[in-house]
Amino acid sequence: MLTGMHIAVIGGDARQLEIIKKLTELDAKLYLIGFEQLAQPFSGAYKEKIEDVDFSQLDCIILPVPGTNLEGEVDTIFSSDKVVLTEEILNKTPSYCTIYSGISNSYLDEIVNQSKRKLVQLFQRDDVAIYNSIPTVEGTIMMAIQNTDITIHQSKVAILGFGRTGMSVARTFSLLGAKVKVGARSSAHLARITEMALTPFHLENLKDEVSDLDICINTIPHLVLNAGVLAKMPPNTLIIDLASKPGGTDFRYAEKRGIKALLAPGLPGIVAPKTAGQILANVLAQLIAEDYENRKGNKS
Repeated sequence: MLTGMHIAVIGGDARQLEIIKKLTELDAKLYLIGFEQLAQPFSGAYKEKIEDVDFSQLDCIILPVPGTNLEGEVDTIFSSDKVVLTEEILNKTPSYCTIYSGISNSYLDEIVNQSKRKLVQLFQRDDVAIYNSIPTVEGTIMMAIQNTDITIHQSKVAILGFGRTGMSVARTFSLLGAKVKVGARSSAHLARITEMALTPFHLENLKDEVSDLDICINTIPHLVLNAGVLAKMPPNTLIIDLASKPGGTDFRYAEKRGIKALLAPGLPGIVAPKTAGQILANVLAQLIAEDYENRKGNKS
C-alpha cells in the first residue's frame, strides 16, 4: 500500500489513466496536473493547476513517457493549457522527491541535475522495454498492413537495430513468413541474429542492403537512414521508424524520393493504451513502494 504518499501526475495520454487507477487503488493521494478535461473520476485523485500544487509535500512526480520537450513543456491531451516543468518547481519539492519518466532529454536532465533530484527513466529498465515491445510489435504489424499492398508473408524486411524492440519485431515478422534481415553493430547481436535463423548484416554496409526492400523498420534513435542510404532504396519501400523523436530517417529526402516514411514513436499508447498503461503502472507501483520503504528504513 502507498498510504500517506503524495504524488503528482503531470500530463500524458491514456496510459496515464491506468497509472492513476493503480496508484489510487494503493491508497496514494494524487494531484492530477493537465487533466482538466478528463471526465473519469478517481477516488483519491484531485485535478489541479500546476501553480496551485504544494510541491513541498510531494514524494514523487510522474511524467508521461516522452517526459518533457526541450522547452520543458509536457504533453497534456486531457487539457488545453500549457504545462511546463521547471527547475524552480523541482526546487520546491523535498530533497527525496523522485521524478519518473519514460525517457529523458537534455532539458529534463539539466533541471533534475541542477535541483539535485533523482530521475528514473522507466524505458531504461529491461522489464519495461521488453513488455512494451509487445504492443509495439502489434502496432508495427498494423502499420505494415495498412500502408502496403502486399502480404507480410514473403515480403523482404530489414530491421535496423537489435535491442529489445528490434529483437521482438524481427522475431515476429519472421514468424509471419517475411524474409527478415537485421542490421546491427555488435558482434554479439550479429551472432544472436544468426542463431535465430535470420540474416545478419553490419550497419556499416547498410547502403548495400536496401536495394530490394519492401519494408524497412528502424529502431535506432540516430540518423541511419540518411540521404545516401535512401538513394539506394526502391521508391515503393515502406519505412516505419520506431525510434524516439526525431527518429533515424531523413524524412525530407524520403518524401523527395517518393518513399513513404512513417515516424511512429509511442505506438503502445496508440494501439494498446490500456495494456501499455498497466505495464507502466505495475512497475511504478513497485518502484514507489520500494523507495518509500527504503526511506522509512533509513529514518529508523
